[in-house]
Amino acid sequence: MNHRRVVVTGMGVVTAIGNNVKDFWEGLLEGRNGVADITHFDASQHSTRFGAEVKHFSVEGILTPLETRRMDVYTQYAMVAADEAVRHSGLDLEKINLDRAGVVVGSGIGGILSFEQEHAKFVAHGPRRVSPYFVPQMISDIAAGQISIRYRLRGPNYATVSACATASHAIGDAVRLIKYGDADVMVTGGSEAPITPMGVAGFCSMKALSQRNDDPTHASRPFERDRDGFVIGEGAGILVLEELEHARKRGATIYAEVCGVGFTADAHHVTAPAPGGEGAVRAMRRAVEDAGLNLDEVDYINAHGTSTPYNDKNESAAIKTLFGDHAYRLNVSSTKSMVGHLLGAAGGVEAVAAALAVKHDVVPPTINYENPDPECDLNYTPNAAQERTVNAAISNTFGFGGHNACLAVRKYV
Repeated sequence: MNHRRVVVTGMGVVTAIGNNVKDFWEGLLEGRNGVADITHFDASQHSTRFGAEVKHFSVEGILTPLETRRMDVYTQYAMVAADEAVRHSGLDLEKINLDRAGVVVGSGIGGILSFEQEHAKFVAHGPRRVSPYFVPQMISDIAAGQISIRYRLRGPNYATVSACATASHAIGDAVRLIKYGDADVMVTGGSEAPITPMGVAGFCSMKALSQRNDDPTHASRPFERDRDGFVIGEGAGILVLEELEHARKRGATIYAEVCGVGFTADAHHVTAPAPGGEGAVRAMRRAVEDAGLNLDEVDYINAHGTSTPYNDKNESAAIKTLFGDHAYRLNVSSTKSMVGHLLGAAGGVEAVAAALAVKHDVVPPTINYENPDPECDLNYTPNAAQERTVNAAISNTFGFGGHNACLAVRKYV
């Protein structure tokens, strides 16, 4: 069967270094740092008191005050990123078949802030004070539902939930829905707003977060010797994907082609990666094979690169296992060094970064890289962006529970 080709025609982001694609991309290439002390709540009693918060966020012109009050912050982030992506794509919703346009947008945690706020009301005042909007504010599928309602997209519509692999699974599913003829257009990605008292407390208790409270701007240091945990981030990354001929017929600008998808499971441990990154090896191999690429045609890997001791070591080992000598010729980088770890939204934001790297032939850096780790000995694009030909790139996301998702993108030709 000849699969239909899938291309990126629109992108939108909300991140700690920019609330639109232009600012985000410029921030990545500058090595802009989005990490600072937490301001969303009083974190003085938390063992980690910093994160990569979204700054200067506004829903003006996109959501009404009433709509805003009825949406959790994670849904608001998704709506703003989707608005940019749809506008960016140039889609005329009056001229496309909305029965063949859908949404797959996921969230790892969903409306945790709404849960905390409504639970506080329940404890203080009893069940009658809980908002009637509590459930639709909280559930992880509601961002996808709200986007579908906003744009009247009546095709496939659902959410994925696979921890840190959520958005990549969403994008991969959207690619396949287009390839197999179930849709012509898909709005896809992920959104997350986990910087809340309980969200941060939970990751603190797991000892997963960096505790570099005296120097938060240097806390996210993927692949670097002195890394001590990830930095929690928030935001959204949304793409508009289209079947190639659908995009060409309307004269769309095409930024990249999403050519490969690889999904695997570690089947090993709730939080720890499989030794040697064995599951990651299979996910990357599957994505490259699905793309019809040779291993030596991959120029750039947007790594999962969390800045945790085990992930970075195992991901580096996985890259070397799969790519062999070519592992030392390609560029690797972790944009989490600048925007933190967006959990379920990470794959959306990182897919945007990978597509832009392919479009512009430049690799964003891994900042805060000061001391090499002997176990992590690849070219992590340290501290400064690097111009190079990027014909093909892959984006890795690996989630708690052993969920692995890898996306391959290449230049559209």
